[in-house]
Amino acid sequence: MAWFDLTRLIPKQEPAKQETEFSEKTETSRFDAPKIRVLFMGTPEFSATVLSGLVEEKYHIVGVVTRKDKPTGRKQEVTESAVKKKASEYGLLVEQPEKLDQSAVEKIRDLKPDLIIVAAYGRILPKEILDIPGFGCINVHASLLPKWRGASPIQNALLTGATETGITLMLMDEGMDTGNILTQKKIPIAPEDTQESLSIRLAEVGRDALLETVPLWVERTLTPLPQDNTQATLCQLIEREDGHILWTDEAEAIYNRFRALYPWPGIFAFWKKDTELLRLKLLRISFQKQSPQVPQLIGQVFEVGEKVGVQTGEGIIFLETVQLEGKTETGIAEFLLGNKEIIGSFLQ
Repeated sequence: MAWFDLTRLIPKQEPAKQETEFSEKTETSRFDAPKIRVLFMGTPEFSATVLSGLVEEKYHIVGVVTRKDKPTGRKQEVTESAVKKKASEYGLLVEQPEKLDQSAVEKIRDLKPDLIIVAAYGRILPKEILDIPGFGCINVHASLLPKWRGASPIQNALLTGATETGITLMLMDEGMDTGNILTQKKIPIAPEDTQESLSIRLAEVGRDALLETVPLWVERTLTPLPQDNTQATLCQLIEREDGHILWTDEAEAIYNRFRALYPWPGIFAFWKKDTELLRLKLLRISFQKQSPQVPQLIGQVFEVGEKVGVQTGEGIIFLETVQLEGKTETGIAEFLLGNKEIIGSFLQ
């Protein structure tokens, strides 16, 4: 089924005002789900929240596409994605193609979706899939596009110390998050927000924005707006080793890295205990922008009253909860009982 010609899809009248803020959703402010066939594509918990909203609003979900089960954790146990678990709870058809090849395209085509909704699926859709649904493919993206195009917008917003971000609902094209915008919703980023907490809030905002927007799109009362490509920024790809702290950085930048990478992959340093170099995970930290009056060497661990600090390029990182390689996590006071020699040593 081909895309609709937008010149026919949108009535010839003054375009509806493009809203960037939505009113708070209440139990009585529900939107009637359009009588269309919807295919959902997503993988993590963020996606599962969006899927739940569609199911609870009685959308006709003809199938769910998610990534393959994969080994996770120290024991590398094979784990289902959050979306697969949620779809199974609802008794929905689940497909997990290894690749979006011709076989996957045919399976999707056989489901005859009128609309495909994508939320953090993890792959760019080929044109063969984009061309299937008459109402196109809508992506729920966790940034205010064109800022932070790519797979890790939440982490990147936190890494840069941004004070606001949001959700963009976008019509997908063959580029990476380059399609026309249906609507956007801004939210503030709290100083204590981490990747985990911000993802939860953005998922809820994305769910509610989607439930408001899809009926308007299907009713042909929305005019998609092109992105300003001159303002585009791309996400840094997040890998496990990005959690390795450079103590020459400023304390605030290190704290932002902690926020962005919590809980995965987390931040860490190396500590040489006796003759062994051990990985030390920093599970909870705080910071002070100013360096101490008595200068310390960069990376050195020292006591600041009842706290344990590490000197950075500018300012202090305070260790609160840590986990030494091969051990369980512990508060810093308890950690010192068996590792007093860390005071005065250097973290690498």
